[in-house]
Amino acid sequence: MPVLYKPFQSVLEDKKSGKKLFYPRVVRSGNVDSTQLSKEIAAYSSLSPGDVKNALDNLVTVMGQHLQSSESVSVDGLGTFRMVMLARGKGVETYDEVSAAQATLTVRFQPATTRNLDRTTVTRSMVTGAKCVRYDKLVSGTGGENPGEGGNEGGGEAPDPSV
Repeated sequence: MPVLYKPFQSVLEDKKSGKKLFYPRVVRSGNVDSTQLSKEIAAYSSLSPGDVKNALDNLVTVMGQHLQSSESVSVDGLGTFRMVMLARGKGVETYDEVSAAQATLTVRFQPATTRNLDRTTVTRSMVTGAKCVRYDKLVSGTGGENPGEGGNEGGGEAPDPSV
């Protein structure tokens, strides 16, 4: 199944042209929970779905413990998770005034990559080999979607030239 996308019009004007430009945005077609993942992983191993589910549950617990100890967590072939603080414009004037109350904690994920000797990226985990299909072109007879419609998923980022 390909990655589905649809056009999204940014609410911000482009600095060069002064126009509200369009960008691709991924359309989510569903959600897979840990129970479903456990069943599918079990099919590739000698473990039962229950054993896999237990391992996933314990992975979440152990990762949380390390992240809350200011450590990053790298999972080979998957990527690295790390804790970050987002202050979102809540700066203070002096060094001594800085406190955790200014920010919210969140977890950032960076997919695993492999690199050439010159440090250029060769592959990105879970992205390499993905095929993209425009959703409104896939669904026949819809006549397309409202060009300005985009929901609130994503963020109107410029398209990734490597996809």
